[in-house]
Amino acid sequence: MDRRTVLRSAAVGAAAFSGSLWAGAALAAPAQPGPGPYGDLLAADGNGLQLPAGFTSRVIARSGQRVAGTSYLWHPAPDGGACFPAGTGWIYVSNSEVPLIGGASAVRFNADGAIAAAYRILGGTNVNCAGGATPWGTWLSCEEVPLGRVFETWPDGSRSGEERTRMGRFTHEAAACDPDRRVVYLTEDEEDGCFYRFVPDTWGDLRTGKVQVLCAPADQMAGPVTWRDIPDRDGFPIFTRWQVGAAKHFDGGEGCWYDRGTCWFTTKGDNRVWAYDAVNQRLDLAYDDSLVPPGAAPLTGVDNITGTAGGDLYVAEDGGNMEINVITPAGVVSPFLRILGQSSSEITGPAFSPDGSRLYFSSQRGTSGDRTGIGGITYEVTGPFRR
Repeated sequence: MDRRTVLRSAAVGAAAFSGSLWAGAALAAPAQPGPGPYGDLLAADGNGLQLPAGFTSRVIARSGQRVAGTSYLWHPAPDGGACFPAGTGWIYVSNSEVPLIGGASAVRFNADGAIAAAYRILGGTNVNCAGGATPWGTWLSCEEVPLGRVFETWPDGSRSGEERTRMGRFTHEAAACDPDRRVVYLTEDEEDGCFYRFVPDTWGDLRTGKVQVLCAPADQMAGPVTWRDIPDRDGFPIFTRWQVGAAKHFDGGEGCWYDRGTCWFTTKGDNRVWAYDAVNQRLDLAYDDSLVPPGAAPLTGVDNITGTAGGDLYVAEDGGNMEINVITPAGVVSPFLRILGQSSSEITGPAFSPDGSRLYFSSQRGTSGDRTGIGGITYEVTGPFRR
């Protein structure tokens, strides 16, 4: 049997996800294409974005150019991002996925959405790809290089970023905090990467703790999992992903998002969205492009992921049709937006403002497609998002 047939056979009879976001929904198998909650995409606007009716866009920043109303030059290759409350406004943080200078920047907005300031919050790091927000208001910026590190940063710029090497040295991608179990989930961007969790000695203090790896049979797509300690978190001379024989390997770990009992993470090598049910320690498939009718997959090149309070997941594409797709709690996947004329780029850093009314994201290389990221563009989309 080919891969599609094997996967379909394995998915038949899969239980509805017991993680809280989709608990009680009709979903009984990985998501399938269907009509989106916002209707069809309209013709491209002046910024080259196709959006549903009622939504508008604006460009927030361009790599190498001053952020409007400030003297700050926006960083190249904008990648993972998140939003944080800041007084009556908010802050959007964005990584820079370039070697040696890497780091992260921030844009602060007033209550009316006007840009108030832009500034650097981390520098001198290496290929900062994705990361994740913490419940205590910091941003974890992760290095996507072998033996990469995690840095904890402060979005308001009030404090210098600090290295958190006890969280493991590997090709880091994204992070998601689980305040219920008091752990941080971590993805690894390797063809045989693993899915980890960091268990701090004290919740809210990431300086000490232990790193564990998810373990399950190699061919298991759905079922119970266990966690085992990584013997040497420094990953030298043996990489962390090779230290535990029972570890389950994933094809290119990317985005990671936790909410109410479920940690969702993506793997770009096989175009999957996984759902880890942290309550019952179970792994399931939320989406797989091989489990939809041939040629009908709306979501390919899966990458960064974020979610809303209402349970919708938004998944960005690295390539594909340059779309952000929405996966609803009912198990329907459909395009929410599409960027035209930037086929050599990727969409990165989707994140909602604290009130859920604005979505921020970047096109890492913009129209230039230059791998240095000098053409990066960061956008804001405003509209009647389901909340």
